[in-house]
Amino acid sequence: MANFSKILITGGCGFIGSNLIELLRRHESCDIRVLDNETNGSRRDIVAFDVEFISGDINDGAVMTRALDGVDLVVHLAADTRVVDSITAPERNFRTNVIGTFNVLCCMRESGVRRIVNASTGGAILGEVLPPVHEEMAAAPTSPYGASKLSAEGYCSAFSGAYGFAATSLRFSNVYGVRSYHKGSVIAHFFKQILAGKELVVYGDGSQTRDYVYVGDLCEGILLAMRKDTSGVFQLGTGRPTALNDLIAEIETTVGSELKVRYEPFRAGELRQTWCDINKARRILGYDPKTSLGVGLTRTWSWFKEATVNG
Repeated sequence: MANFSKILITGGCGFIGSNLIELLRRHESCDIRVLDNETNGSRRDIVAFDVEFISGDINDGAVMTRALDGVDLVVHLAADTRVVDSITAPERNFRTNVIGTFNVLCCMRESGVRRIVNASTGGAILGEVLPPVHEEMAAAPTSPYGASKLSAEGYCSAFSGAYGFAATSLRFSNVYGVRSYHKGSVIAHFFKQILAGKELVVYGDGSQTRDYVYVGDLCEGILLAMRKDTSGVFQLGTGRPTALNDLIAEIETTVGSELKVRYEPFRAGELRQTWCDINKARRILGYDPKTSLGVGLTRTWSWFKEATVNG
């Protein structure tokens, strides 16, 4: 098992970062430093935890070098994550996900930091392939977001081969859960629409499938990767597909009411069917997600209601 005493989390104020910090505070005694430009989160979201905060951007070399001082492991979560936005504004996506990740790796090399756990994605990298998706499939991105994450994975692999990095890329499936108020992903968006008394809009006929993984399970997977001194790519999800119409039915059960749903045409660049095979992560990392969709939705809905009441 690999040890770490001081870690840097890029994008640590965000949805996954704040949940990961909470998990680390329960199970690890390491010092935690967060670098975030507060585009998709706020330092207020991690104020309850004992962490050092640096305000800045991963593309700023001087800031990155300062953030890496004394660090022995980087968890790289900072990213521009929205598929549709990447289609309308590919330059921003490229600047953050490709140039930003390259800058993180270069600054790590200069600072003597050789371990990184990189947040990646599964379906968007592989494109329209027959699921379940797995790590041995050839990549064929259908959106600039998928292409940017594939490039980031490639640079992590290159720095592993060329400079001796231990570089792990974790391909997240569709993550949901508490603290996701700023997310534009489907479950967070639907809960916000419900609380606002608005209808739900589905792009397509609702038959499209995704692998919805609860954020607590995902963060357990990240922690397992942090404890391994290894390189490579791993799928993190549940290994179970859920159709969007079935998700809506589960949400109706969770909130206790029938929802108004409007269907619109499919959007370009979005996958119809994707879920993942997690056997490699089970075998090598010991990853074992346990939270059912019903339980995860209940926890998430409770958090959204409380967050709305408390402002």
